[in-house]
Amino acid sequence: MKAILLAGGKGRRLLPYSTILPKPLMPIGDMPILEIIIRQLKYYGITDIIISVGHLANIIQAFFGNGEKWGVNIEYSIEDEPLGTAAPLKLIDGLDEDFLLMNGDVFTTLNYNNLVRYHKNRNSLFTVATFERTVKMSFGIIEIDCYGITNYREKPVYNFDVSMGVYCINPEVLKFITKNKYLDINDLIMELIEDGHSVNSYKEDCSWLDIGRVDDYEAAVKIFEKEREKYLYE
Repeated sequence: MKAILLAGGKGRRLLPYSTILPKPLMPIGDMPILEIIIRQLKYYGITDIIISVGHLANIIQAFFGNGEKWGVNIEYSIEDEPLGTAAPLKLIDGLDEDFLLMNGDVFTTLNYNNLVRYHKNRNSLFTVATFERTVKMSFGIIEIDCYGITNYREKPVYNFDVSMGVYCINPEVLKFITKNKYLDINDLIMELIEDGHSVNSYKEDCSWLDIGRVDDYEAAVKIFEKEREKYLYE
């Protein structure tokens, strides 16, 4: 199975950290987040990796090379201009079987083999790994109708299922992508649903952070320092 890692974004939410380094090379402890992902994939037997690059591509290519150092085979797909999170797939040849697609900044303990097994057992076209995120509001929430206030909740807590930025995809999905036309994953998913296709979700008991946000990045650094063995299985 191939894994495609999206590493072409500019990381604007991580400024000023990402001024010099591309977001996937942001250090978590003594290694970049993308290296942690590659080491995890290797552990699960996924060694055929394609990194989709754009912004500061040469730095990523120089760091990872062909992947030999990590016991994997790395190739690169280069975006000449930003194409979103879905359209870069159309630039990659040889996607003729189910594959993993991942953001290059996912800090997680997700078992990728379990995700793939779930996807295949359901004969799924598209499976989204999801995580339950708890959000505590900093304000009192007021509900209003045309007659006035109907409810007042002081700093309530909400639970949401969010995308982890990890997907298992059947190559039939590529038919819904136009080459060199900007398309994000969320829009692709909605197009599949509107066309009558089922999009599955997969959830397991794991840890997850999107280090594209400054607060989550700083949290990930602290977590990795204390719980390194949960993320690297050597």
